[in-house]
Amino acid sequence: MHETNPALSAVVIDTTPAKVKRLSGLRSATTNTLDALSPACSPLAARWDAEADRRHALRTPENLKKLMDAQRAHTSARSTAATAKAQRTAARAASKNPLSTARRSAATADKAARKHRTSARAALKTAQTNYPSTLASVAVRAHALHVIPAGFASWAMSTPADWATWPASLSIAVVAANAGALWLGRRAVSVQVEDDGLSGEERALMERLDPTYWVQHAEERLLSGTVTTPPQMTPAGIVCGVRLDGKWSVSEFKAKAESVRALLGMKTETRMEIGKGSQGDWARIVVRTRSASDGMSMVWTPEHTGLGVDEVTGDVVDIPLKPGVHVLLAGITGMGKSVSWRGHFLKAMADPEWTAVVLDPKRQEAIGVQHAVRAVGQEPNREQRMADIYGLIQELTKEMHRRQGVATGADWKPDGRPENRFLLVIVDEGAAIIRMAKDKRYADVLDLLDELWGEARAAGFQFIWATQNPTKQGGIPALVKDNMSVRISLTTGAGEHERAVFGENAQATGWAPSTLEGIPGRALIQYGKRRPDPVRMWNVTNDVMAALPKADPWQSPAVVPADSPEAERPALRLVKDRPAESVPAARPATAEAPAAPATNRDHVLAAIRDGARTNRDVVDRTGLNKGSVSKAVKALIETGAVVKDETAGLILGGAEEVSA
Repeated sequence: MHETNPALSAVVIDTTPAKVKRLSGLRSATTNTLDALSPACSPLAARWDAEADRRHALRTPENLKKLMDAQRAHTSARSTAATAKAQRTAARAASKNPLSTARRSAATADKAARKHRTSARAALKTAQTNYPSTLASVAVRAHALHVIPAGFASWAMSTPADWATWPASLSIAVVAANAGALWLGRRAVSVQVEDDGLSGEERALMERLDPTYWVQHAEERLLSGTVTTPPQMTPAGIVCGVRLDGKWSVSEFKAKAESVRALLGMKTETRMEIGKGSQGDWARIVVRTRSASDGMSMVWTPEHTGLGVDEVTGDVVDIPLKPGVHVLLAGITGMGKSVSWRGHFLKAMADPEWTAVVLDPKRQEAIGVQHAVRAVGQEPNREQRMADIYGLIQELTKEMHRRQGVATGADWKPDGRPENRFLLVIVDEGAAIIRMAKDKRYADVLDLLDELWGEARAAGFQFIWATQNPTKQGGIPALVKDNMSVRISLTTGAGEHERAVFGENAQATGWAPSTLEGIPGRALIQYGKRRPDPVRMWNVTNDVMAALPKADPWQSPAVVPADSPEAERPALRLVKDRPAESVPAARPATAEAPAAPATNRDHVLAAIRDGARTNRDVVDRTGLNKGSVSKAVKALIETGAVVKDETAGLILGGAEEVSA
């Protein structure tokens, strides 16, 4: 502790000399500069060392012996050729007759000697190739070709005081550059990776993805011509860009995925994705050592928004609740298609300007939401379900026509009345609707859907089409498919199904839901400029759906106008064989509510009079059990008090009608 001022004992005083600091900073800067230059020189050093090793491997005693034999043979052949040439010259001088025996013999010998010399020279070249000079000696001879002339030129052009003029200095610079490049290329660069909570596997992968390591070892895996950028650790794992030279394309690099895994020493179970980078000559490697949704509960709560979480960025992924932004939702059975649309459904339920309509040939979803929204498909009898679904599609078409007739602008605007809210229409199994069209009773159902998809945006409709079979032949009408703004796919089959959802270039552009590994709730969402990064969808449980508040289901005024006399009393009907005075008069309209009915029949009749159109509606309104309602409705139909219309459903009739 400080003797005079104890407070100074807590102060840390830097006593390092300024000169030491400067030297340390210079050393650090030099190291960083050399580390940056080493990857650029590494290919040169690698090629140099490979060529040196090749030459060294050929310099065997056997090849040396062959070279020496070839040199002797070549020397002998040259001597023989020179002697033959001299003899031919002497023969020409001795005789003027070209056909003389001496001249012809000398010419033949000369030609044979020259031919032998040529073959000996070729053999010598082959032997020299098989026993090459060392690369260092070749480099020395090459540099000597410019160093020696440059030295003489500098000596001749200058005085001893300035012998370093440009010829010599330039030549020396070339030699130094060669030696320096080799030194830098062979320099071992230590890759520094910041910890930041990295696992041992992640640290090793990031070190090998660093460009200093990659460039030095890429050629070993036939990946020369590719250079990585410094890798980044993201919530979804390691992300690294790869620059590709002219001979590479993204698809070719993707085909080398096994070589990349080998270069990185990656575990077999570690997921890796290779796709397009930010530019045409760049690729992107994503090593899924982590997920942004790791450790996150995907069970939906009221605090959650959107459809789910992007596994790469950790951002919430959402789509707009907006008329005309239709959604295609595909996925094989068991992947969670119905659960995947529930998040968007809840958004609509929370907005007072929206309501939902559910068409569910499978029953389960319709049963779960029938207390809160208009739902069809919950009936146990399949024929009844199909008839109800067809009737609702007809009703939606009539509602669209009604809104087109009363709209005052280009877009539909809710006016606060329940029947005029925006409609989120969910078709949860489109393939069943396609099969339904094969029944002649519902032959026009696809025409109705085409009309809805083509015109319903301006009437305030948004559709979600969910299907297991996303092909035009099996699960999506052509016009419906072509008018999808959002495409969501959980795991599907490869090939045709992927192209049906994301287009003909789906796999080439990374939209390959067949690679989602069959994990329920894991999807690709294509909307706007989203990348093909996996999304973990919120799991909206059945308990959440069951807890939705009970509400009156939406009904179209185009089928039962709420303010027309027909809503208060049944249509007129001619009754035969009855005197006119015996026909009951129409009930006067009163502002007071009718007295409470005393029997099940009265309860059911009152419910139908108040707008119930199906047995389920009557059950919801009266609280009676289904058996009692079914028995009462059957009795009322038999007496003529109720009529079951194919389009409108249950309406008053018989004794409740006034004869014409």
